Amino acid sequence: MRTVGTLGRTTPAVSVAFFNTPHKPAGMSDDAGDAADVDVDELLERLGFDPDENILTRRQAEVLALRERGLRQADIATRLGTSRANVSSVEASARENVRKAHETVSFAEALTAPVQVRIETGTDLYDIPNRVYDACDEAGVKVNRTAPDLMKAISDAAGDAVQGRKVRRELLVGVTGDGSVQVRTE
Repeated sequence: MRTVGTLGRTTPAVSVAFFNTPHKPAGMSDDAGDAADVDVDELLERLGFDPDENILTRRQAEVLALRERGLRQADIATRLGTSRANVSSVEASARENVRKAHETVSFAEALTAPVQVRIETGTDLYDIPNRVYDACDEAGVKVNRTAPDLMKAISDAAGDAVQGRKVRRELLVGVTGDGSVQVRTE
């Protein structure tokens, strides 16, 4: 199984997407000179980066921080005294580590979710909310979503595992104690 979405709070899927597409943080100017002036040591300290408690190496964190602030790989390479190919490799490893870390957290949350509903291939999407609600009632967990909202959220999170009203690949719908819904596919 792999995580395809967590609904109801800031999600791993959102975070992974954040690190998969370089973007300009809010309040940052379009001037590339601003990005070049970033003090990466100060930035990592301000963000709370601790290499002893983080899956990323310091170099991976530096590269991601600079890429997220709009620097090109070639500019980062010059700044760090290495090759663009090395920066590319470090960035790819960092993004893969972030993806794996989110998957690990999602897996751990799925293990402890008090509600886990297995949805078989071929199930009609319209049948899923009642199954989830029934399981939540048995566990004493509240889901703050209407049936249409839950169907849309599950369908969106499942991606191509749901087509139209049919489940095309087995799903595991987990609901945490706080009512967050998590969708995993096989």
